[in-house]
Amino acid sequence: MTRAEDPWATGGAAAGPPPHRPVTAVEDTLDLRLTEELLAVFASDASDASDASDASDVSDTADASDLPPALRRTPAGGPGASTLLDAPGAWHPATTAAGIFRLVPVRLGRDLAVITRWMNDPAVAAFWELAGPEEVTARHLAAQLEGDGRSVPCLGVLDGRAMSYWEIYRADLDPLARHYPARPHDTGVHLLIGGVTDRGRRVGTTLLRAVADLVLDHRPSCARVVAEPDLRNTPSVSAFLSAGFRFSAEVELPEKRAALMIRDRAHRDHL
Repeated sequence: MTRAEDPWATGGAAAGPPPHRPVTAVEDTLDLRLTEELLAVFASDASDASDASDASDVSDTADASDLPPALRRTPAGGPGASTLLDAPGAWHPATTAAGIFRLVPVRLGRDLAVITRWMNDPAVAAFWELAGPEEVTARHLAAQLEGDGRSVPCLGVLDGRAMSYWEIYRADLDPLARHYPARPHDTGVHLLIGGVTDRGRRVGTTLLRAVADLVLDHRPSCARVVAEPDLRNTPSVSAFLSAGFRFSAEVELPEKRAALMIRDRAHRDHL
C-alpha cells in the first residue's frame, strides 16, 4: 500500500486477528503470550473502575445529535479513567520548548468535528485511512471509548489550543503484540499533528518526547514506550529517533511494513 510521506501521521493500531509473522532483528527479550484468563482479569478490573466512578452514562453535547444512536453516549469514567493505562486524563501538563502541553481524553460531541477534519487531510488520510464523513471517525473513536480502556484517544492541547490527536494504548494487549516480543505494560503511541503550521518545525519531536516522558512518569509498571511508524516514512522515523526512541526492528504488519521504535525507561537518564 502506498502512503504519503508525512512525519506526523503515524497511523492507527493494527486491527483484527492477523496471522503471526516473524520479526526481523528484534533484541532477545520476553515474548509475552497472553492467556484468555489474563485478558479477562484486565477487562474485569477496567469494568470495576468504571462502575465505581459513576453509575450513569454521560451524554455528549448536541453536536453529536446526527450520529447513530450507538455512538451518542460515552460510558461514565471512560477510558480516560482506565486502570489499564493509569488514567491519562489525570496526567499533569508537560512544560516543553513549544509551550505547555497536555493530553485531554476525547469526547465525541466536543471533539468529533475537528478530528474528522484532520482525518480528511490527504497527508493524514494516507496513513490513518479514516477519510470520510463524521460517522467514519466516530466509529473509530467509539471503539476505544466504549472498550475496556486498553486504548485512550486524546487531544493534544498546546498552550490551550487543540492541535494534535493521540492514542495511548497498551501495546502488550494490542494485536501489535503478535508481531514483536512484547513485555508486560508496554505502552504504545499513535499521533497526528492536525495543523499544517505545526508540522515540520520539530514540534512533533518535542511532543513525542514529552508524551513518552508522561507515560513513564505516570505508569511505573511500564518499562518501554513503543511506536510503529511506516518504515518508508523517513521523517517520522527520524522524529522518533530525535525524541529518544531507538530503532529496534522491522515488523510486517497487516497494513504496512513498520519500524518498531522503543523508548526505554532504563536509558532515560542518558538522553
